Amino acid sequence: MKLSYLWHGPPGHPIHPPLTDAAIGMYTFAALAAFTDVTGISEESGAYGWWLALVFGLVISALAALTGLVDWAAIERGTPLWRTATSHMVAMLATTAVFLLTAVLGHDDFQHGDLTAGSFVLTAIGFGLLTLGGWLGGAIVFEHGMRVLSLTDQPARDAASPRPTPEERDAEQVT
Repeated sequence: MKLSYLWHGPPGHPIHPPLTDAAIGMYTFAALAAFTDVTGISEESGAYGWWLALVFGLVISALAALTGLVDWAAIERGTPLWRTATSHMVAMLATTAVFLLTAVLGHDDFQHGDLTAGSFVLTAIGFGLLTLGGWLGGAIVFEHGMRVLSLTDQPARDAASPRPTPEERDAEQVT
């Protein structure tokens, strides 16, 4: 096993995208919890769930940022892929900064079990940036094909296995 699999993931199974999916899920839950709180659908539980989701999202975002930075550093500078990946990185760093600010400024809301308008607006801004960053991340994979092996005839057992096959290793070296 190559040491780089620890931060890149094995061929066809990159580590960065699942971490981003988890962070997106946390931040989406935070936005929904904030909405239920400010609309009165939930009582204190909306504010509590909102803040805890932000904190867990921030922790996961830190891991996603590290693995994303390693992937970004491997891209040839100045290429269309690099420009898209750089835009994605900037959007996601802005997203994380807004959600960090929201969690810090909204801690009192969490303690009192009631979101203020300011916390809700910051959450909405963060969610908008998250949507932009996720869109750009999707372009990296689905438009530019980064880390996509395209082994359409690969047996399902081999495709699902965390242990890379020789075909996967060869396909990754080509892409």
